[in-house]
Amino acid sequence: MNFVVAVDGSAAADRALDHALTMLEPLGATVTIVHAVEPQVLVEGGEEPVAGVARTGDRIVAESLEDAESRAEHVLQAAAERAADAGVEATTELLYGDPVEAIPTYADEADAEGIFVGHRGLSKRYEGLVGSVAKELVERASCPVTVVR
Repeated sequence: MNFVVAVDGSAAADRALDHALTMLEPLGATVTIVHAVEPQVLVEGGEEPVAGVARTGDRIVAESLEDAESRAEHVLQAAAERAADAGVEATTELLYGDPVEAIPTYADEADAEGIFVGHRGLSKRYEGLVGSVAKELVERASCPVTVVR
């Protein structure tokens, strides 16, 4: 049995990972920890966010693919270490594109038994603009999705 756990470095994703590890360790299941890289334009400042972008300060910074990959590798490595500490066999996968599309596609291709995801990601404001990744995963995935609060 293999399950997918989506992480983004948020506290909610950490809770989802911890819940998955607690549930799956007694089953001897394996876990694939995934993070979807989608470089973002970060808006710093101003009263209104640019459409589809999170507001974080007073200037606009385009995140490079290299920066996004570096951040993702750090998030994946930390999650893999948590899995190892919990005694769960885990691999990591860096996915590319919108998490709402990349995660269920990967889960289908990997014949995953299910997906674990946190209720909220890193940016509540961004979620307000584009919708909740967790909600969309529940709608799109062909396997069960466990949303952890």
